[in-house]
Amino acid sequence: MAHGQYLPPDPSKGDDSTIGGYAVVHARPAALEGRDGFSYSIEILTDSTDDAVEPFGAYLMFVQWARLGAQKVEGHVESDFLAWGVSPEEAEGLLGDMKLAGAQAVLDELLRARDGDSTRRWWGAMESDAGSNGAN
Repeated sequence: MAHGQYLPPDPSKGDDSTIGGYAVVHARPAALEGRDGFSYSIEILTDSTDDAVEPFGAYLMFVQWARLGAQKVEGHVESDFLAWGVSPEEAEGLLGDMKLAGAQAVLDELLRARDGDSTRRWWGAMESDAGSNGAN
């Protein structure tokens, strides 16, 4: 049975300061920390736009990982279309050129829209919830 193995980054494959470049240099999606303290992996997805000129759009899906226990997905947030093209590959390639700092700004805005202006971290929420249940 094959097991995952560590592959060293190969900087000759691209610019790892971009979403797409990071994925090819490191052979895995980039991950960011959300304003809520959770880790999020970045995936680029495409879909049709119903536009004759640019029929495909690309958007970001941020997969939220569990903080405690088994490594599992807790949820996700998705952006609107951020790049468009005549093919899924073109739209995906254009969005893949986005800098990771830009992706962080998109994630922060999505979390702000979901959670409001609260910057309460997951561990603060746990402490608050434990206190309200009478458990310490």
